[in-house]
Amino acid sequence: MSMVKHYDVIKSPVITEKATLGSENNQVTFKVAIDATKPEIKAAVEALFDVKVKKVNTLRQEGKVKRFRGVTGKRAEYKKAMVTLAEGNSIDVTTGV
Repeated sequence: MSMVKHYDVIKSPVITEKATLGSENNQVTFKVAIDATKPEIKAAVEALFDVKVKKVNTLRQEGKVKRFRGVTGKRAEYKKAMVTLAEGNSIDVTTGV
């Protein structure tokens, strides 16, 4: 897989309170492409960050219907990947790739 494809799979890191609690268990959370598979996500993280991935868990977040000033709209759907790293590996998501 080319480096361009890796950047298409991994969209951005998720920096929330719950995602940062996962860092205690050597876990990092990313927003990924909706059609990305677990092997693609694993290959992209290993290639981009030069780490060893132990496990990948994914979930699809459906778009929520919200109202703003009487106008209905819908949030975008996205896919999250919680990547568990092997012992001794770490990723600092606050720096750029």
